[in-house]
Formats: sequence, C-alpha cells, structure tokens
Amino acid sequence: MGQTTMSGAVMRQDLGGYERRLAVQARRAWHHLPAADVAAAVDAGMLTHAVHTTHLRRQPEETPLESGERVAAAVGHSAAQVQRQGLPPDSTSPVAWHDDFGSLIPVVAASSGAGASVVAAVVADAVAQAGWRTMLADTADPVRSGLAMATSTEGPVTAGPDPAVRLRFSWRGPVVVARVETSLPVLAPGMVPPPPCWQSPFGPSQVTVIDLAHDSWRLAAHPLTGAGQWLRHGTPSPRPLLVCRATRPSVTAAEQVLARLEHWVAAGVAVAPAQLVVTGDRRWPAGVAGVAGRRLAALVEDAVFLPWDRDLARSGITDTPTPAGLRAAVTPLLRRWGVLNTATRSPRRADAPRPTSAGGTA
Repeated sequence: MGQTTMSGAVMRQDLGGYERRLAVQARRAWHHLPAADVAAAVDAGMLTHAVHTTHLRRQPEETPLESGERVAAAVGHSAAQVQRQGLPPDSTSPVAWHDDFGSLIPVVAASSGAGASVVAAVVADAVAQAGWRTMLADTADPVRSGLAMATSTEGPVTAGPDPAVRLRFSWRGPVVVARVETSLPVLAPGMVPPPPCWQSPFGPSQVTVIDLAHDSWRLAAHPLTGAGQWLRHGTPSPRPLLVCRATRPSVTAAEQVLARLEHWVAAGVAVAPAQLVVTGDRRWPAGVAGVAGRRLAALVEDAVFLPWDRDLARSGITDTPTPAGLRAAVTPLLRRWGVLNTATRSPRRADAPRPTSAGGTA
C-alpha cells in the first residue's frame, strides 16, 4: 500500500502545508518568480518526495521531505537564473532575429495533440530540402517532446544559461535540431533558455523553425519569458503558424489561444499567428469551420491542410524525412511568404562538423 500512495510522512501532516513549504523554497532565489514556475517547482518537489520515499533515492542524511524541498528550490533557482538572462520583459523594441536565426517560423498548437511537432518537422524538412541552412528548435520538456526520435545520433551539448539547463545540437539530415535538456525532474516554463542561447555551433541559420511545445494557453497569456519569447516582435518579423485539427473542439481551442494572445499583439510585444495549419484532413468537414470566432475567421479560408499519413501517425517523427506529400502541402505557403525565394541559398553542409554516436563531432 505504501508503494502506491503518498508517504505517511506527508499524509500525517497537512498536504497543503507541505506544498506551501515547497513554494517558499521555489521563491528563495527570486521572490517574483512567475506562478507557472512556482507550480512546476512544487510538482518537482512532490515527485522527488514520492520517488525518494518509495526507492530511497535521496542524499545521505536527507529525509524525503527535505529532498522535495531541495529540488523545489533548485527548480526555482534555475528558472530565476534563466529569466534574468532573457529578453527584457518590459521592452517593445524589435528583436534582431536575422543575425543568427534568419526567417523565424514559430509553431503554436491550439491544444495538446494538435500536431505542432509534425508541422514543425514538415516545414523544416521542406525548407532544408530546398537548400537553406535550417534549424529546428524544440522547446519541450525532454520527456514530453514530439521530436524525441527526430535524430539518429546525439550531437554536442552547449552550456545553457544555468548549470541545470543545457542545449543539445544534433542533425536530422541537413537540418540542425536543437533541444533543451535539464538535470532536474521537470522543465519549468521559465527554464526554457532565451533565444540568444539557441545559436547553433554550426553557424547562423537562414530559416529557424521553433516547436513551441509548451501549454499554448499559458504561453499565450504570458509570452514574455520562456518559449513565448520566440513570438516577440522583431526584424524580420516572425511568422507564427497556429496548428489545429479539423474538429470543432480544436477550432474552438485555436480561437481561445488567439483571444489570449491578442492583447500582447495590440501592445506591440508579440506577433499574431500568420497562418492556420490543419492536420489530419484535406478539407474542412461540414459544420467545423463555422465555429471559428472573429479572430480565427480571418485564417480559416486560407488554411493549409496536412492530410493524414498512416505511417507518420503510427511511428511519429523519426530521423527519416517527412512524407513528400506533406512537404508539398506547405511549400506554396513558404513560397508565398518568400521564405524559399529571398534567402541566400547555401550548399549542403557536407563539410560541417557532424555529431557522432558518442555525442561529439566528426
């Protein structure tokens, strides 16, 4: 019974009281730590307590309660350190994206399971196959990433803005795939490194596709830290994609995300999604598009559809190229935006250092 329930130490005391203790520890490094990061730190502390209670995996002379507090404090400290090195949260000055990232295409999911990781991989493959230097950035917690199998070998690790946060750069054919990693139990929203930290060790990119794989509802409410910083207004202006399924609930969720984001857009801080991408179908089913509200209605008519692919649905994104039919579906959009026309084409990166199976470069 003790292996499947919370330990008696916590059960005997007020559970809310222990959570408050974890929250206090999370805020030790920064009293103004955002609530989303405090919540993540509390979750990490509770998880650590449970693991250390059932498996006794804790520091010497440390009780499970103390281990939870230690980890909650570490998550809060890491989130505070990362955010202190990010873009100024009170600035509306444009970000100079072109210096290291070229054309910026953030991909936002209307809701979990909408297919944002698939769309990000398809767009990155389409751009890279045309010959452009391309980076695919994955901002997800490693254990929840839709791109976890997108590369065949692990590339080099670069230091992040905090010792508990790192960035790993690998290859997916000609595409550089950048992932965030952490030694802590969770990746709090504020622990996602700010954009300047994502500069590729293989040189500047001409096109950068970002899988904004965090909760889009929370991200749209506060796009000034963490993964949301990729939506900041800049030069050239980012062109976010909003991804949903061809269902009434998913279309409704997409409208809700736009509603949360519109105030930041009106303030000149963030950029509104420029294109709707619908996954798993070739057209709008009857009665679905009509539920779009006034914000999404402007994107519904010109939506890009990525049809259902059986093999991709079964295996997910792997290190093999995405289906040619899906790449063809997004190519007209990329040409219309000038992404495939205005960048200075570069040769394939045959001479660039490649990651080896040992995690170094060859």
